[in-house]
Amino acid sequence: MSFSETTQKSGPATVTAVVPSWRSTLQLIVVLFKLRIVFLLLMAATGGAFLAAGGWPGAGSLGLLWLTGGMAAAGASALNQYWERNSDGNMGRTRQRPLVTGAIAKPAWVPYVAAGLVLVPSLAVLPFNPALTFFLLLGAFIYVAIYTIWLKPRTLLNIVIGGAAGSAAVLSGSAAVGNWNDPGALVLSLLLFLWTPFHFWSLALLYKDDYARSDVPMLPVHTSPRQAAWWVMSHTLPTGLGGLLLVVLPVLGWVYLIPVAWVTADLFWRNLKLIHTPSTQHARGLFMSSNIYLLVLLLAICAGTVATSLAA
Repeated sequence: MSFSETTQKSGPATVTAVVPSWRSTLQLIVVLFKLRIVFLLLMAATGGAFLAAGGWPGAGSLGLLWLTGGMAAAGASALNQYWERNSDGNMGRTRQRPLVTGAIAKPAWVPYVAAGLVLVPSLAVLPFNPALTFFLLLGAFIYVAIYTIWLKPRTLLNIVIGGAAGSAAVLSGSAAVGNWNDPGALVLSLLLFLWTPFHFWSLALLYKDDYARSDVPMLPVHTSPRQAAWWVMSHTLPTGLGGLLLVVLPVLGWVYLIPVAWVTADLFWRNLKLIHTPSTQHARGLFMSSNIYLLVLLLAICAGTVATSLAA
């Protein structure tokens, strides 16, 4: 972390105050509120909005979704880090988080601010969009209470059930446009539920020793790398096939299918390589491919629905 220094005089002594630079402050915010993950969740919600609207959902609906969904997801992420601040110090991937390093000297404020980020926007939309309120609160509850506090330290099924938080994000998108139970959005929410475990298990293969040291029962800790790779495939396969079958929806078309077919083939290929040679290199490649797959899928949904609506 970089800092700037300001010098102040106090009586005969000179006191040097260390002030965090704007770059270090920005980095702290990005890490504490997991803004990279929040972006993916917002993209998932946006995909649900485009599907439910059958095209462009409107700037107002998207703005409301990104504001409320971004705040709620960021708040839930900070609550997750506050709860895990002690165990995070045992893992190489997380030991540089600000609640571990002491970059936040007095962290007592974090849960209050985080809870406010979840509750204020969720309750603000309650009078005119109770479905949006429900899915914002449901996603935060699943991630913090069910996944972080209850399941993660206790069972191998932690991330399987925790993936429902991503499903709630998709349905918050369809709720934002007033059609939360749109069939396409429901299918996309199922895909997010299936995508999350293989995405996270490929990451956990890279850090299985860290999880073992932290006594977190992630699946790769309790299986061989090749068995874990097959478990990954058990979710990659239905996710990939489900993504391809989405093309049967009338609001999608070739604009959707072509890029999704390409990233799906890459995803399967990388998973097969991981099964054949379960190395950290192949696990990292699959993890990165899973991120690309989801982003391309969601962008293709947005582009496909708009193209179909314009052609109609």
